Amino acid sequence: MTTLAAQATACDALWYTRCPVPTALGIAVHRGWFDEEFGPDGITLNSLQETADAGKRESHFDHSLPHSFRQGGNIPALWARARGADTRVIGLSWTNEFQAIVTLPDRGIRSVRDLRGRRLGLPRHPISIDFWRAAALKGFLSALELEGLGHGDAEWVDLPDERERRTGPASFARGPHEYGIEIAALVRGEVDAVFVKGVEGLETVHLIDAQVVIDLGAHPDPLVRIGNGTPRTLTVDRALIDARPDLVSRFLSVVVGAGDWAARHPAETVAYIGRETRASDEWVRYAYGADVHRHLETGLAQTSIDGLVAFKDFLVEWGFLEQDFDARAWIDPAPFTRIDRQRHAWVA
Repeated sequence: MTTLAAQATACDALWYTRCPVPTALGIAVHRGWFDEEFGPDGITLNSLQETADAGKRESHFDHSLPHSFRQGGNIPALWARARGADTRVIGLSWTNEFQAIVTLPDRGIRSVRDLRGRRLGLPRHPISIDFWRAAALKGFLSALELEGLGHGDAEWVDLPDERERRTGPASFARGPHEYGIEIAALVRGEVDAVFVKGVEGLETVHLIDAQVVIDLGAHPDPLVRIGNGTPRTLTVDRALIDARPDLVSRFLSVVVGAGDWAARHPAETVAYIGRETRASDEWVRYAYGADVHRHLETGLAQTSIDGLVAFKDFLVEWGFLEQDFDARAWIDPAPFTRIDRQRHAWVA
């Protein structure tokens, strides 16, 4: 038996991490359901967001910590797998969100076609995997392709983050403002358009009276909407699946149950998402839709799988992943087939 397998068999603690976005995992944490599920067995649940250990925190990106689950943006999960992290996807979620190319009214940009020849800002951050840059490039290219344009039809401007890399629990965020670098460049006239998404992106649009050129999050084609958050991945280290499939399926069962619960409790769900995203209920509904509570389900829908594969191909093509791999084979459906949706009274 390998060391990792032996550790997994004797597991008395699990780790989890999630991004500050709408996730069923986040709902389950706020409701205390993981403690209810695993506490009676003497298994403790620990959050990477709350640890002071920098090595453990980095597992949010490289998924190096044994006995750990991660639900959130797919770029770090794909990056970790491409670098050799022995992880598996056990669930996918798809919550549509505001994803927009924005400009200022005085730039004369009224449509995507007007982006031809313009200066488009791409952030560059000194972090393990620059998922903000990847998301921005994908957003711009998706918009351009809708008008038959491509990468060569625009001028690309790097926007380097020259601040020292943050450490501590706050390192999961990007500092004072998520899009501060892009918006500063836009206001100073260094670029003509930038990409923003989510609650903070939408708030930024209103803060600077920006003009939305296109909201990709509202496009009817899901493959146009793919990005770091569509779909979101739920991953776990394979050693834990092999040694303790029961724990993996129980953890997944809680996440799936939380998504079921959210669909029946709209007001409470929006409030929890607000706590996760540091936004008011109104902004949550504005950025993620009035029916966001119905879109926290975790499963293995074919649309989500296809979106993950397509986005992985994009990341490989543009050099964000060190090597290619079979994203469909990365998905392990076995834990999902073993979940018990009737196990918890709170699902009803």
